Amino acid sequence: MSKTPLTYTDVAHSESFRRLLRKKKRFLLPMSLFFLAFYFTLPIMTSYSKVLNEPALGPVSWAWLFASAQFIMTWTLCMIYSRKAAKFDEMVEEIKAEIAERGKAPQKGRKTS
Repeated sequence: MSKTPLTYTDVAHSESFRRLLRKKKRFLLPMSLFFLAFYFTLPIMTSYSKVLNEPALGPVSWAWLFASAQFIMTWTLCMIYSRKAAKFDEMVEEIKAEIAERGKAPQKGRKTS
């Protein structure tokens, strides 16, 4: 019995792959929403309110502190994502091993090598 190459459809229907997609969505959606909210708060607040123009530390206004915090937030999110991506990569390797191990019997109409 020879094995046929697996297609994306074969992988996409596996429970492991669906679990990976669910975990990625649960991580990426909240992180993306947080990033966008934090990022767009500065231009919106400076355009429509005077709150960020008040002095925070001597002559430094809240707008400068908030803008600086965005750099820190970006680096922090990058570090968090890098760690999480490593876990996703491990899951991908497990899925690849599972799919390669499972293989498939030749199906009618499929060409085998």
